[in-house]
Amino acid sequence: MTDKFTSLYDFIDFARANRKYPDNTANNLKSSLKIFEKELNTKELESINMVEDSIEEIFRSLVIANKEKSIVSLNTYKARLLKVIKDYKKYGANPAKMQSWVTKAKKSGPAQIKKDKPDKKQIVLSNSIDTPVDNCHKIELSLVHGRAQIMIPKDISDKDAKTIKNVIDSLVA
Repeated sequence: MTDKFTSLYDFIDFARANRKYPDNTANNLKSSLKIFEKELNTKELESINMVEDSIEEIFRSLVIANKEKSIVSLNTYKARLLKVIKDYKKYGANPAKMQSWVTKAKKSGPAQIKKDKPDKKQIVLSNSIDTPVDNCHKIELSLVHGRAQIMIPKDISDKDAKTIKNVIDSLVA
């Protein structure tokens, strides 16, 4: 049995729903499929294996058809396509195997922060704000004769909350 190229789209959606691909990864993978799909003939559209076997010829056609794109970008699309095919063969052909798919956790920390290139100019979009962050709830009310704003600290005690409620209740005529 051969799997159609369009099965890869369904696989990406299934993997996303099962938290194997984050949303941005799934969208990037689908973009790669769309770009390559335009270059496939009818036989290749009917067989993922044929796409994988003919990837170099398909890639050459893709490069010729997308002269405005950089080779780095096109190589990225190719790597993404091959990743989807690999994952599909491993987990998509038999959806029960999806459960055994262990994803790598992304590291977050100083190593993941990209630095600006030294030759880039730093652009200031607005003046810096030197006010501390408000640690309170702001409630704004539209009244018949204007507006009122109530600011209540986030760490309010039960006693203070009852006092504020009583004050507000007393205002109701």
